[in-house]
Amino acid sequence: MRITQQGIAVIGAGLAGLSAARVLTDAGLPVTLFDSQPRPGGRLGHEGPADMAAQYFTARHPAFRQATREWQNRGWIADWTPHLYLHDHEYGLRPSSDDIQRMVAVPHMAALAQQLRQATPFEHCAVERLRRTTEGDWLVHAGNGTTHGPFDALVLAVPADVAAPLLEVAPPLQQDVARVHLRPCWSVALTFAQPLQTQVEACFVRDGPLDWLARNSSKPARGEGEVWVVQSTSSWAERHADSSEQEVIAELSQAMAEVLGQPLPEPGASQAQFWPQARPAEQLKWGALAAPRLNLYVCGDWCLGGRIENAWLSGRQAARALLDS
Repeated sequence: MRITQQGIAVIGAGLAGLSAARVLTDAGLPVTLFDSQPRPGGRLGHEGPADMAAQYFTARHPAFRQATREWQNRGWIADWTPHLYLHDHEYGLRPSSDDIQRMVAVPHMAALAQQLRQATPFEHCAVERLRRTTEGDWLVHAGNGTTHGPFDALVLAVPADVAAPLLEVAPPLQQDVARVHLRPCWSVALTFAQPLQTQVEACFVRDGPLDWLARNSSKPARGEGEVWVVQSTSSWAERHADSSEQEVIAELSQAMAEVLGQPLPEPGASQAQFWPQARPAEQLKWGALAAPRLNLYVCGDWCLGGRIENAWLSGRQAARALLDS
C-alpha cells in the first residue's frame, strides 16, 4: 500500500506494538504509538524494584535469536542463569535439569520497551473508537475527547478483549478476536532485610496456588536488596480476582514459605498486582490477523499462544503484511 505523511497508528505499546513499530520505522514510514499507560511496555511491566509482569524470555525462532543477539550487543539484555528448581506436593523441592537460555532486560524488564521505542512519537491515551473516513483513512478517537489522524493504516496490538470492541469496523476480525479468552494472574513482590537462607533462585511450582517464584535480585543489574516475586496460577487468580491486595500477599507469601520449606521473615515492603489478561487460554497459531482492504492489522502474543518471543514475532508479522499489501 502507499503510505503518505499521515503515516500509521500502532495502538498498544507492548512488545507486539513496539515490534511492529520498529519494522515500519526501519522501512522509513512515519509511525505514532498509542497506549493507555503513560509508558510503553505492556506486560513487560513497569519500572520498579521488582519485575512484576514478564519474568524472562527465551529465543527459539531464528529471527528472534538474531534480535536478542543485537540487544545483548547493545547492552539492553543479559543472560540470567538462576539456580532453578521444581516443586510439587508429591516430590517436594528439587533441582531442575532445565538448561534453556533465559534472558532479561536490564536494569528491569520494562527497560527493553524504552529502548525499542526510541524516538517513535507516543500518545498516552485510552483509545475508545476507530473510524474510517469516506476517503479510506483512519481516525483514532481517545477517551479524553481528542481525535488523532487521519492515518493511512492501523496496527492494533492490544489484548484480545480490548481489541474486540474496537473492531466493529471489521466484523469478520471482530468475530475471531471475540472468541479468544485470556486468563489472569496475581503477582506479588516481597522485599526482605536479609537474604533468605536458600539455594533457590527460581522455581516452577506444579501444584497449589503458585505457578512461579523467583529471587528477583538474582537477575543481572538489579541492584542491592533481597527481592522476591511470586506469581499465581490462572485458576487461583480467577477464584481470587476480587480479593484485596493484603489477602493476596498473605496467601501467596504462605505458599512461598511452604515451597521453600521455611517460614518467611516479615517483609520490609510488599506489593501485589492483578493482571487480568496475563495468559491466553489456548495456543493459537494465527501469527497476526489482517484486513488488507481496510489497511487494518491485528497482533499480540495471544495470536501465537503467549510468550514474549511470540509478541515480538506477531508484531513483526503484522508490520510485514502491511508493507507487502
